[in-house]
Amino acid sequence: METTTVTYATSGGIARIRLNRPAQLNAISPGVLEDLDRACAAIEADPGVRVATLTAAGRVFCAGADLRAVQELSPDPVRWAGFMRLWHRVFNRVEALPVPVIAGVQGLALAGGLELLLVADLVVADAEARLGDQHANFGLVAGGGGSQRLPRVVGARRAKELMFLGGWLDAAQAQAWGLVNRVVPAGTLETAVDALAAELAEKSVSASRTVKALVNRAGDTDLTSGLEMELHLTAAHMRGPDAAEGLRAFVEKRTAVFARD
Repeated sequence: METTTVTYATSGGIARIRLNRPAQLNAISPGVLEDLDRACAAIEADPGVRVATLTAAGRVFCAGADLRAVQELSPDPVRWAGFMRLWHRVFNRVEALPVPVIAGVQGLALAGGLELLLVADLVVADAEARLGDQHANFGLVAGGGGSQRLPRVVGARRAKELMFLGGWLDAAQAQAWGLVNRVVPAGTLETAVDALAAELAEKSVSASRTVKALVNRAGDTDLTSGLEMELHLTAAHMRGPDAAEGLRAFVEKRTAVFARD
């Protein structure tokens, strides 16, 4: 797979996507979106991938949209709409990947960078990282999914506070708000993300896929429909080989070993 703005590699059941525009603070351009789209396609086509990581080269995870692209495209309604529809399509695709996606954040995750975190399943942050939605400071509005995904994660009042005021959260605050799962000591982010990915890679792919589908849809359906969906998806999982292996391992008092494709 040829990419110019991200790197992509797989080993041990882990797909590693890394934003690779450190000189531009990994700002999101049309090229970044196209490369992320290619990475998603590679993951979807590879049955050996059990988990994916999303990290960034350099000192900053992502400072938001590429301002050169914004200035070039925003005056033209057609081109701007095309850029934002591409953005939404790719972020939706990352969110819908059939494996867990772990984001690792160092430095800053601002505006579009925060929106990118919101499509990951788990987030690990360096203790010195800062997160925020800076759009309000420049008279702008989050258009990359932030207005819809942020309140689903942190609640409406906290989302409005971030989006009205354009403020920052340090890593500990972000964890307290539910934006981050784990905060790790400065300088240990890559090791922590790899360790979490390796742990997830040992789990059942079918179970992880089922959990992700159920939780992702939980906010978009009523409880009765959600419980019915749970009945169907968990029943399908229970008929598969991973559930059978898990039950055998429980009876035999050993660690389950799940088949790798």
